[in-house]
Amino acid sequence: MRTGFFPVGDKVPDWNTKSRLRALRDLLGTLPDPSTPPPVQAQRPKRNKAKRLKDAQVAELVEAYGHGATTYQLADRFDIKRQTVSAILKRNGITPRWRRLTEANLDEAERLYVQGMSLARIADRMHVDDETIRLRLRKRGVQMRDPHDRS
Repeated sequence: MRTGFFPVGDKVPDWNTKSRLRALRDLLGTLPDPSTPPPVQAQRPKRNKAKRLKDAQVAELVEAYGHGATTYQLADRFDIKRQTVSAILKRNGITPRWRRLTEANLDEAERLYVQGMSLARIADRMHVDDETIRLRLRKRGVQMRDPHDRS
């Protein structure tokens, strides 16, 4: 049984052998020379390992905190994160000291903010985070300024 020009089951002859040969030669010309070594892959940077404090350092950290050092100071001193300092203190049964704002502190913060002082400067003056000042003033009903308004 024949269908069309070629018998069934036979391969179709390739009539464009010269153009295919030319394309193959062009492709071979773009391949790298087999005698050259393969390119070296850039090494990935090594992952940072969490810094582990030795027992003596932990004892020193707990003692320094007991003498009044802040978690921020201890984090800088031992080259670890503040959250790590808090975790170490918690593991050693130390209750954290929080800087609580009194009503007098909040009265002064509100007065300074209304006069035009920034939250960051007020926070620096009171030794707390600026977000703490913002949240406490908003809780009091103080209207916050637009942070992009520079008038």
